[in-house]
Amino acid sequence: MYLVKTPWLLKKLYPGLIWDGPPNTRCIYLTFDDGPIPIVTPFVLNILKQYNAKATFFCIGDNITKHPDIFTQVKNEGHAIGNHTFNHLKGWDTDNNTYLQNFLKADDLTQSPLFRPPYGRIKKAQIKLLKQARPQLKIIMWNVLSGDFDTHLTPDACLKNVIKHTREGSIVVFHDSLKAYPRLLYTLPLALDYWSKKGYSFYTL
Repeated sequence: MYLVKTPWLLKKLYPGLIWDGPPNTRCIYLTFDDGPIPIVTPFVLNILKQYNAKATFFCIGDNITKHPDIFTQVKNEGHAIGNHTFNHLKGWDTDNNTYLQNFLKADDLTQSPLFRPPYGRIKKAQIKLLKQARPQLKIIMWNVLSGDFDTHLTPDACLKNVIKHTREGSIVVFHDSLKAYPRLLYTLPLALDYWSKKGYSFYTL
């Protein structure tokens, strides 16, 4: 069970997290979680380049160590990098110190002030620990979840999710993962084409 559009109540419960981009800008903030990996991340980079779009990639530390060349390509093409833990840990199921150490292990690789908790699940105590360790840390959530990770979702339904709910300043979540690839392959080019024709630009966070 997941919500495509983030409800206002959730934003009120975690006001210290970033759920939306700057208002009143004709801009969409595309984000990609779980990479870098072969095939999928290069596909994303190629499509973004076609539309002169910049995005933010929340990278898993273990994938960075496995695919450093692709990680370097993401940075060299002008995209922003964020921390997504070293092993894609779900905060609710992980003790606080283990979560912090896993974050720091990935932080050594990403060297970024941006962090997104995997699954969007993080305890308030973990938020406090991470910000104590990295005072400049910005924890980035989202207001539109594409659902591309959902194997029961059709590619067309995934496209409709993002087209229906994305507005000015939206932070949209996609995944550069093999699991998401069938829906991403269909949705990303069509969504970028649609938004570009509507006059939107695509910037990093």
